[in-house]
Amino acid sequence: MKKIGIAITDPEDWTARALINAAKEKGFFPFVLDLRTAEVSISSKTSGTAAFFKAGEILLSDLDALIVRDVGAGAFEGVSFRFDIMRELEAGGVPVINSPEAVQNAANKYHTSYLLAKAGLPVPETVAVQSVEAALRVASRFGDAVIKPVFGYKGKDIARIKDGEIRFSDRKTEPMPVEATLEKLLEERGMLYIQEFIENPGRDIRAFVVGGTSIGAIYRKAAAGSWVNNLSQGGSADRCVLTGEQKEIAEKAALAVGTTFAGIDIIEGAEVQTDSENKKTEDGSTDNKQGFRILEVNGTPSGKGIFDAWGINPAEYILEYLQNIL
Repeated sequence: MKKIGIAITDPEDWTARALINAAKEKGFFPFVLDLRTAEVSISSKTSGTAAFFKAGEILLSDLDALIVRDVGAGAFEGVSFRFDIMRELEAGGVPVINSPEAVQNAANKYHTSYLLAKAGLPVPETVAVQSVEAALRVASRFGDAVIKPVFGYKGKDIARIKDGEIRFSDRKTEPMPVEATLEKLLEERGMLYIQEFIENPGRDIRAFVVGGTSIGAIYRKAAAGSWVNNLSQGGSADRCVLTGEQKEIAEKAALAVGTTFAGIDIIEGAEVQTDSENKKTEDGSTDNKQGFRILEVNGTPSGKGIFDAWGINPAEYILEYLQNIL
């Protein structure tokens, strides 16, 4: 029986439990581990082995594969150490999905935007700056702008600048002074990642891709009075049937970032047209007539929303993919 490690931080997390159950159903022996407990012993004296990797009582190099649900947040050196462990396991022949490179690509919103644009995929206009003066110029040019933490998650600490005011997504506060707030954010983050705000129908699309194929999607609708669609920020999930263009964009986005499984967040622009109006360019790629833009790629997505909406369990697809490659 093949031994599959499942890296989690919250044993009660729906997706963690779904991965464990799917592993058992596929005939694997799941080892649940928390990379925050990992220890590594390195020695040049041991013949044939440079290091021993353990998490609790589990010898990680004995695993047949490792599925990453959550690496765990924390101080830079700790997080970096956990990614080093995954890279070293991968180099030693243990398949890691998503790969540490893919998880890092997806976690870094700035680099994700770069990779998507490089692949010719539609993204909101994005500017990264390192001064308040530059940020003010960009916000003025956009008119309606969104500032996101590059390594943020669950829709937290997203700010919107409009009409000379700045508001945060997860704080029920009055508008804050723009320049002083930007100075504080810049001091905390060292740079500012700014995107144009895309006018939309009050929802976005979370498309799930596993092994290069879209398995389904949901609409995420913002809570009343909010402009952020994340389910963790009070949004709700409804069924979404992807158009041909949306499906193609989602699958190409997962490939561009290097993910085996991913949640692709797509926003519908004001110029949405029918799928029949999509055309192919001379090189065979899709001409984005519908005004869709890719907001983010999530390399450790929750599967609960799509399961509640459709009964689709991404964990089953992930384990089936793993079964086919082992």
